[in-house]
Amino acid sequence: MLKIAFHPIYKHPLPEGHRFPMLKYELLPEQLLYEGTCTKANFFEPTLTEEKDILKVHTSKYYNHLKNLTLDPKAVRKIGFPLSDTLVKREIIIADGTIKASEFALKYGIAMNIAGGTHHAYSNRGGGFCMLNDQAIGARYLQGKKLADKILIVDLDVHQGNGTAEIFQNDPSVFTFSMHGKSNYPFKKEQSDLDIALEDHCDDATYLSILKDILPKLIQSEKPDFMYYLCGVDVIASDKLGKLGLTVEGCKERDRFVLQTCKDQNIPVMCSMGGGYSPDIKIIIEAHANTFRLAQDLFF
Repeated sequence: MLKIAFHPIYKHPLPEGHRFPMLKYELLPEQLLYEGTCTKANFFEPTLTEEKDILKVHTSKYYNHLKNLTLDPKAVRKIGFPLSDTLVKREIIIADGTIKASEFALKYGIAMNIAGGTHHAYSNRGGGFCMLNDQAIGARYLQGKKLADKILIVDLDVHQGNGTAEIFQNDPSVFTFSMHGKSNYPFKKEQSDLDIALEDHCDDATYLSILKDILPKLIQSEKPDFMYYLCGVDVIASDKLGKLGLTVEGCKERDRFVLQTCKDQNIPVMCSMGGGYSPDIKIIIEAHANTFRLAQDLFF
């Protein structure tokens, strides 16, 4: 059964003047239920991540400042919105959703988190609307429980996974692969194990050709026993925060290829949704819903 992490706190709005696209976290599960892709049995509600699991990734100094809301103003500005108890709690719950979805992926082959993909969170600071790096926390959890040895993180959000790259630098047990817009945020990028920086307006054919060439070779060389997939839909041409040129169908084919590759190679995969900021909310929901539809079609 496809298991999907979702908590009502995912829908929590940001303070006035700092609105961020939260509507998709409410509409996406409703759409999946309405169209019959999922039933209520597919969803599970995560809780608070244990502090010990967070501290395997993030420094105690940073995490204590975060949870006590005592970060200095400069650090808060880098995150991008005012901190609150609810927003920090939301991030902690998202990380637990990714941990539990990782365990479900081991059981069923795939599992999802409606939220997550907080790849701009470094070990010692936040950034780009990210405070805690959910997939890094999930990876360390699996390794700590000896549920996975070699992990591959495939980050196909339009923005480079700079925080993830920093967290796992010089760590051969986690391979970080980021394929992103060359001129997109972050403007100072970190070095992943493999970075593919794409030119503005990169179209479906170019994008898919590169991905279909790279990913199988990467799996063959690294031999991961678990994969995290950050499947942001901000690669679509209409996205307000992206500069690539994919269509919704191109984005769907991207997801189809990644998920089919995982199934064919018998690699459990956990998906965090990542970004999506097109002005038309219907485009965001359709592109994200495609990922869940494919998961159902390919694995169940």
